Amino acid sequence: MKKKLGIVYGGKSAEHEVSLSTARAVTNAIDFEKYEVIPVYITYKGEWRKGEPLLAPVESIDQLRFKKDVEKPDCIDSFLNGNETPDIILPLLHGTNGEDGTVQGLFEVMNIPYAGNGVLASSAGMDKVVMKQLFAHVGLKQVPYVHFIRSEWKKDQVHWIKKMESELTFPMFVKPANLGSSVGISKAVDHESLLAAVEFALKFDRKIIVEQGVTAREIEVAVLGNDDPKCSVLGEIKPVAAFYDYEAKYQDGNTELLIPAPVTNVVETTLKDMAIRAFKVLDCSGLVRADFFVTDRDEVLINEVNTMPGFTPTSMFPLLWQHAGISYPELIDQLIELALERHEEKKQIQYTMD
Repeated sequence: MKKKLGIVYGGKSAEHEVSLSTARAVTNAIDFEKYEVIPVYITYKGEWRKGEPLLAPVESIDQLRFKKDVEKPDCIDSFLNGNETPDIILPLLHGTNGEDGTVQGLFEVMNIPYAGNGVLASSAGMDKVVMKQLFAHVGLKQVPYVHFIRSEWKKDQVHWIKKMESELTFPMFVKPANLGSSVGISKAVDHESLLAAVEFALKFDRKIIVEQGVTAREIEVAVLGNDDPKCSVLGEIKPVAAFYDYEAKYQDGNTELLIPAPVTNVVETTLKDMAIRAFKVLDCSGLVRADFFVTDRDEVLINEVNTMPGFTPTSMFPLLWQHAGISYPELIDQLIELALERHEEKKQIQYTMD
């Protein structure tokens, strides 16, 4: 009997379009002989719209944007209750209101199995400042950084500029703390561009992180599992642009990906060990893509982890597992099995004092 699989995508996020691309790619990988696929589109305004069950892969993103149903303007209640409740949910949401633990909390309260990371890991992994503080706690090497919130910046810009320019050196990378896909990120090379970069980043989040630029190779590894996670082969990103920005990831296609990445055995062992330590300190489950810098002296620095990496045709996570021998459909099957495994384990928790 087919499992009823709900895929949730879109969302109230600056990464809305990335999520749609991920959803389309996933529908092209799902085995429709195994799953009854129920698509749910969350609009930019946060409205939940359920489409008819998918019987085959969608050909375009526009097929995933469902119009408002006058009879059922918001399908969240019917989707999560009654006969339409899926056996398992595959959240394909990137960024705020989806990757940050909010929707995971909803699924937890409704007691519905869902693939990917839980509330804590999603929330901590989404906030780059909290994430880096946890990495530091277990001794993972990182680049120096400064962070602050919008009200602090407005109150005393002079103080924060002095702090950044005294503790860090140019170039610096200015980022919203709670976004991915390189949205809102700028490279600052001097005082003026630093001011502009901070103002730009503040359009996307109330918390900003400013990182020391480093001359290094960008190496990524995919992690899959629950309590006993495994690493994929390594991949190297060689963007033509100044850095791996949104356009390089999703639009221009000018980024070279080297899989497997040419590194020494020592670097590979170190990087994979750090990826597993990062996975465990955030209490991750299901999947993670861990991003690293490797200097010309083979020093390995962790940059960040992504708790809901993209599944677009040019995304590293599925490509790395393909090179490790796990195909797209097999990868989705494994994520679903890991989710069901975690859900079964939670049933062992006792909620009464009897």
